[in-house]
Amino acid sequence: MEKQVKLFLEFLQNEKKASENTLQSYRRDIVYFNKYLDTNQLNYAKMEEEDIKKYVEYLQSIGKKPSTISRSLASIRSFYQFMVRNKKVKEDPTSHIQSPKIEKRAPSVLTAEEVELLLDQPKDVDLKGTRDKAMLEFAYATGMRVTEIISLNIEDVKLDEGYVVCHSGSKQRNIPLGTMSLKALKEYIEEARPVLIRDESIKALFVNVNGQRLTRQGFWKIVKYYKEQAHITKEITPHVLRHSFATHLLQNGAELKAIQTMLGHSDISSTQVYMQFQDNGIKTAYKKAHPRA
Repeated sequence: MEKQVKLFLEFLQNEKKASENTLQSYRRDIVYFNKYLDTNQLNYAKMEEEDIKKYVEYLQSIGKKPSTISRSLASIRSFYQFMVRNKKVKEDPTSHIQSPKIEKRAPSVLTAEEVELLLDQPKDVDLKGTRDKAMLEFAYATGMRVTEIISLNIEDVKLDEGYVVCHSGSKQRNIPLGTMSLKALKEYIEEARPVLIRDESIKALFVNVNGQRLTRQGFWKIVKYYKEQAHITKEITPHVLRHSFATHLLQNGAELKAIQTMLGHSDISSTQVYMQFQDNGIKTAYKKAHPRA
């Protein structure tokens, strides 16, 4: 099966232009599935619908979340569809299996006041403070995913034109940068970054104190540190800044389609989750017109 998994991942990368994040997710799900097959002495080419159902039940029994099971099943289904197309198996054993229902939870969002409080924490009195200020302002200004931010190179930022080029797999999108973000970013790029990098060949936009590309874990730690400094009780992750970016844009009149483009959502239904935070003028009209509002 290892050879087939390798071919499948190459297909995703070369033909489907899947991002590294997506590839890692597929790889993780299918490797986990393969371990289950090995443990139970099962052959992937002879799997039937009942066998897949038992795997789903196994995932449930060890406490996997419905969202994890649903993603895992989607990965396995894609793998088997690839196998069918390449005539390695006759049928897809997952075709009639429904994914577990996922309870849609409202994304965690900061208020405008909480965002301001968080973004005010880094002080540009030293190199690290200047970098952190730029990084937090940038994250909220663009709504980009953590992996997209840490993957940026210096040439992706167009300071004079006021936008950043975000790469996601084979796709790219241009995201505007606000005044505050541009100011903080310009200071970081011109004053702090040249001192932090010790090797001119380093192209990364955001670097750690050793001059190397900042990691996902490093980014998370920085956000957590300033959250504690601000004494904000809500759980804050870099993704919460992304949610807040989208919500605040929508609340202030931005078109849903424009937000979809900036977030890089391929399906607008992913963006529509933020509509629950939209006033739509209903609350305003109620407060204005109702005698006991």
